[in-house]
Amino acid sequence: MASETEYVTLVSSDDYSFVVLRSSAIKSPAIKRMLDPAYGFAESKTNTCHFENINGLVLEKVCEYFYYYQKHKDSKDVADMDFPIELSLELVMAADYLDSTVPFEENSKRRQDMLI
Repeated sequence: MASETEYVTLVSSDDYSFVVLRSSAIKSPAIKRMLDPAYGFAESKTNTCHFENINGLVLEKVCEYFYYYQKHKDSKDVADMDFPIELSLELVMAADYLDSTVPFEENSKRRQDMLI
């Protein structure tokens, strides 16, 4: 049984592996649950999450977003993150699958506060 590590590995459907900080990856509630031993998922023992429905290009952008969010979480004026428009639908589907709407909602709330 692996202990909780500083880094975790996210593996795409086409077998690309991304080693990311645990603190960044758990911004996704789904990943957080997968890595929490209390939920009993195998991922909590291996510190590796496999995503059979997310390809490498999309998972790479998801990982970039985790770091982008972590870097700018306390900033008031944050530029939109750039990504290829052709990945839009797949990124929305990945965000939905990973329950990653929380950071988007926080960012939207921050922008709404700036407008008021």
